[in-house]
Amino acid sequence: MATGKSTVGRLLAERLELPFVDSDAEIERAFGMSVAEIFRTSGEAAFREAENCVIARLLEGEGKVVAVGGGAFVDPETRDMLNRSARTIWLDPDFDLIADRLARSTSRPLASSRSPDDLRRLWEQRRPCYAEAHIRITPSDGDPRDSVEEIVRLLGL
Repeated sequence: MATGKSTVGRLLAERLELPFVDSDAEIERAFGMSVAEIFRTSGEAAFREAENCVIARLLEGEGKVVAVGGGAFVDPETRDMLNRSARTIWLDPDFDLIADRLARSTSRPLASSRSPDDLRRLWEQRRPCYAEAHIRITPSDGDPRDSVEEIVRLLGL
């Protein structure tokens, strides 16, 4: 959550001249409601099931840059599917940067009801899963284009 996946993803897609897709936006379109509403009305399990199906569909066909939600890579099946079918990138900013962004957000259902300590624990719990990504970068609060250029370099493009 709040690592810059959508921002960096859009810029990376533009740089690579590929389409950009945000899995959360695709799920919202399928359900006809926001991620927060899906969590509230259908629960996290229903959201995760839809997320897995949407990601599987997005991995088919032509190349594209896909931003997946913060919890998608935690699921072993989804993580394996992503790592087998795509080059995965972990945006790993400092926790304080994430906490600052989350404090300004009202649209993140897993963050809205958690204390900063709870969010830090969630961040720490998820890190071993994220560490299985092919590429890890540490973005700053500076220009996201710097992260894009680092990704391009690490992809060898």
